[in-house]
Amino acid sequence: MIILDPGHGYDTYSKASPVWPGGIQLFEYEFNRDIVKRIQQKLNLLQIKNKILVPEAIDVSLKIRCDRANEVYKLFPNSFLISVHGNAGGGQGWEIYTSPGKTKSDIIADNLFEAAKTYLSGFKMRSDYSDKDPDKEAKFYILVHTNCPAVLTENLFYDNETECKYMLSDEGRECIADLHVKGILKYLQS
Repeated sequence: MIILDPGHGYDTYSKASPVWPGGIQLFEYEFNRDIVKRIQQKLNLLQIKNKILVPEAIDVSLKIRCDRANEVYKLFPNSFLISVHGNAGGGQGWEIYTSPGKTKSDIIADNLFEAAKTYLSGFKMRSDYSDKDPDKEAKFYILVHTNCPAVLTENLFYDNETECKYMLSDEGRECIADLHVKGILKYLQS
C-alpha cells in the first residue's frame, strides 16, 4: 500500500507564494492535494493499492497523520509513505528527505530522486551525498514517528517565481506526479 500524505491543510497559515504579476498565487495545501490526487489516479490505473492519508482539507496534526499511517502499516506491512510538499525559503530545486540513518526509506528516496532527475531535468536537484546517497536526512515528525518507511518530497520552491509558475501549470503538476509514480514503480520492481 502506498500511503500518500498531502502535507498541510488550508488552515496552515503562511504556506503560500507571493502574489506574482497577473495576480497569480500558489497555496501549498492546494498544490499538495492536487499532486497527491494525480498520483493516486495514476496508481489506480496501474492497479497499485494506495491510500490518501489526509482526505480532509483542514490541517490534520502530525500525530494523527502518523497514527493513521501506522494503522495502515499494521494491515499492509509492505506499505510506505510519501509526504508531498512544496518548498519555500529562498532556494530553488527539488529535494527528498528521509529520517537519519540507513533504512528502507533510502532505497525509496533513491528511486524518486532518479525519477526527479529525468522529469525535472531543467531544475536543480538538491542533494546531500555525505552518506553516499542523494536524500537529505532530517528528524521531521512524519519521518520518525511512522513505523513504515517514509520519505518527504519538496517539489520545487513556490517563493521562486519561475518554479512557482511551473508548479501552477498543468504540465508542471503532471511532471511532478509522474516522477512520483515512476519512482514508486522503480522501487516496487526492484
